[in-house]
Amino acid sequence: MTDSKFRKLTRRGVLKAGLAAGVMTGTGAWARDPGDGRGFPGLRQPGSLPFPFLPPGTDTIPQIEHIVLLMMENHSFDNRLGTLDRPDVDGFRLGRNGLPTATNPYPDGTIQHAFRMPTTCQLNSQPSQEWTASHNAFNNGKNDGFVRTTISPLSTEIVGGVAMGYWQAEDQPFYDSLYKSFPIADRYFCSVLGQTFPNRRYVMGATSLGQIDDIGVNLTDFPVNGTIFDSLDAHGISWKNYFSTTSSLELFPPLFLKNENNNKIVNISNFFTDAAAGTLPGYSFVEPDYGQGSEENPQNIAVGEEFAAKVINAVINGPNWDRTLLILTYDEHGGYYDHVPPPAAIAPDDIGPILQPGENGFDGFNRYGFRVPCAIVSPWARPHYVSHQVFDHTSILKLIQTKWNLPALTFRDANAIPMLDMLDLNHPHFAKPPQLAQPLAVTNPSALACSVSGPGTIPPVGSITTS
Repeated sequence: MTDSKFRKLTRRGVLKAGLAAGVMTGTGAWARDPGDGRGFPGLRQPGSLPFPFLPPGTDTIPQIEHIVLLMMENHSFDNRLGTLDRPDVDGFRLGRNGLPTATNPYPDGTIQHAFRMPTTCQLNSQPSQEWTASHNAFNNGKNDGFVRTTISPLSTEIVGGVAMGYWQAEDQPFYDSLYKSFPIADRYFCSVLGQTFPNRRYVMGATSLGQIDDIGVNLTDFPVNGTIFDSLDAHGISWKNYFSTTSSLELFPPLFLKNENNNKIVNISNFFTDAAAGTLPGYSFVEPDYGQGSEENPQNIAVGEEFAAKVINAVINGPNWDRTLLILTYDEHGGYYDHVPPPAAIAPDDIGPILQPGENGFDGFNRYGFRVPCAIVSPWARPHYVSHQVFDHTSILKLIQTKWNLPALTFRDANAIPMLDMLDLNHPHFAKPPQLAQPLAVTNPSALACSVSGPGTIPPVGSITTS
């Protein structure tokens, strides 16, 4: 997703995007998943409750009163946590020289080795996480197409070596200290092998309604069972969307238009005020500045880390820390390499991919996207824990639904795992929170210089070999 695309999602931009959506048509290339239950004995259905014998709206996790989602942008697990110094984490395999052994070939057969990015800045518009590029990178489970795929179906320009870049502890000290203290998930996949818009739709409505890329938003698009915000409203549970530049709720225009004037979609400044006052709602959806601080290319990831640190520290230092759970994750992989092939998934509904002329439907929505970082920050979190359970963005919905016994929206969230293994609800291990490191932008302001001077030589000299 580019900032220019998200900027169009102002109220007027929604109207323009709706007109653009008229050129999008299905092609029938989608392979139907038996999402109606055929072939899946015991499959949970849309509308089903986590606890069928309890009334909907029942609070089943009273230890936690506030759930906060902080969703950043466009980085894979290996790209940010591949070198994390924690046992039992499925990151990069390291060679005798202590460096990652991961590689991907170029079209001419030369080999691009994984490399540490020279600065905390990124290239402009590369790598690509577009639908076709992502599936080419996946390459039927080989994960060897990241470098040689083109940036779009209509381009001959390959993504190139940048896809194999990664950052390590010294580049992101706040994140590193957080990931070493709190539980992380090394099988958390984004929901779609595609871009930001469809993945953010999943974290709100458990479906993208056929959307696969950041192209067009239909004015009338709305999930048949609504969104998580509608479920919360229906059961009297408070929520707010704290946005910095643009609200993701605009991706479902009826949802945005219904809530834009009722004090539920508010500027990010309100989050810090509410956190300090102890007045956060039941569910908070927190969004960064998509032009400067979301960590999408070509942004400086140090800026995004500083924003994330501010949000997380506001929760940790707030009066409701003892009753709060914060989830930190990314909407999709941004085109960066990850070595774990996304597994098959349950299609959320009967809506197939909306394809442009010449595009392939591949597995449709029967497969997750690539892994992205995910951590839970809470006094009730398990210390130094790594979850290996398969999660996606709808696992966040399932966690919310499990807490308040809310009905499932689609087949995907109905059958998602709610991330409870990352919690110990019998003991608040982090009642006294750990001292997390300062973000790089604070400890080393010179790291911000590359925002002006450029990201450096990518890929670096010596990182390409003939075998």
